[in-house]
Amino acid sequence: MDLTQQTGLNPAPNLQQGMVARNHSGHEVNDVHELLSGTIGVLDQYMMFRQYVQCQELLGILDRQYQFMMDEYNMLVQCFHTGQDPQHGTKRYQMHQSNENIVYGIKPGQPKKPAQSLAEISSQHISGYMLGHVKSMAGMKAVAATEITNPVVRRVVADSVPNCIEMAYELFLYQNKNGYYPLPQYNEQDMKMMQNAYAPAQGMPQMPQPQMMQ
Repeated sequence: MDLTQQTGLNPAPNLQQGMVARNHSGHEVNDVHELLSGTIGVLDQYMMFRQYVQCQELLGILDRQYQFMMDEYNMLVQCFHTGQDPQHGTKRYQMHQSNENIVYGIKPGQPKKPAQSLAEISSQHISGYMLGHVKSMAGMKAVAATEITNPVVRRVVADSVPNCIEMAYELFLYQNKNGYYPLPQYNEQDMKMMQNAYAPAQGMPQMPQPQMMQ
């Protein structure tokens, strides 16, 4: 017996279940619009940044990330339009930086302050702007993926989060080796205390029994 027969009420005229033609929720549509608009903003910013890049290595990072984000943007647009699988699955971003020589510690330097003219914009500035953008997109996509109802769109968005993280890590490594991203550390004693502040859980806890449901 269906809901109408059980209650004697007419179902809501906009209630849809299962495989339907309009297979996106309103909340999902808003989230995807925000993601697509945000991605366009990042792509446009990368395009504007390019004219200020003076480091060939950073230029390579910018171009690789731009092309990869453009492909992911097209994938999301396609599956958002159709609700079906895009032409190809999500690819894995491959960074070109080595993570074997991370520099820890802080060196003396001049305090940072806002640039007074465009002539002061350097690779340090550009790489920092790029890092901020991809970190923001990683957070936006992670949150949106928990709200999206269409299984294909959800998977495309969720699978793109690790790529944002990888791009952010690539930019961090570039900044760190060039002295743009210092990594302060605790002293040895404090570091040990922080590392040993947690211990593994042992065995199974005694879980309380649920109260009898009425």
